[in-house]
Amino acid sequence: MAKLYTSNKDESARLFKSDFLEIFTHVHWSVPFILFVPVVCYLFYRAAGTPGLTATSGTLLFLGGLFIWTITEYLLHRFIFHYEPTSAIGKHLHFMMHGVHHEYPNDSKRLVMPPSVSIPLATLFFFVFYTIVGVTYIFPFFAGFLVGYMLYDEIHYATHHAPMKNGFWQKIKHHHVLHHYHDPTNGFGVSNPLWDYVFGTMDPTEQKHTAEV
Repeated sequence: MAKLYTSNKDESARLFKSDFLEIFTHVHWSVPFILFVPVVCYLFYRAAGTPGLTATSGTLLFLGGLFIWTITEYLLHRFIFHYEPTSAIGKHLHFMMHGVHHEYPNDSKRLVMPPSVSIPLATLFFFVFYTIVGVTYIFPFFAGFLVGYMLYDEIHYATHHAPMKNGFWQKIKHHHVLHHYHDPTNGFGVSNPLWDYVFGTMDPTEQKHTAEV
């Protein structure tokens, strides 16, 4: 099998000639927490003050948002991050967005989404969901969605840079490792393999191992 990465060290390729622009492509793992934990707290605050929203309905909406994140994560990874453009510009943009991560999978500063991408995406999703669920339900729902996103980013970082010795977390890590080092056309779930099971994109090696266990 051909080598699927350029370097397995904690290093990466330069994306911009400009030192200023290059700074924004390197993101510490704590940045999603710094950016979005205050937003989630504010959403909880607004949810608590929303007329007609009970604790039970708020909890269910939060869990619903968390669940919707899981399918969003899968679809983004499979159809956006792994879309293969044919134009030179498209290929360059794809490399900057996700290709560089596959070439340098253990670059610790390119494992969570940069704010230049996460903030516009979060804003877009907020207004899409606001249109769908309305003002009464948006706050707990979107809080769950953002918590799902943060978990995704931090679990992704952990699969590359944390021991993850617990059996459950070892399975999560193994699932993502196969995506990088065995078959990048399968295993698009990062925080969980649920939708890979549903849509038939589990790595055959992993399926065989699970069946044997």
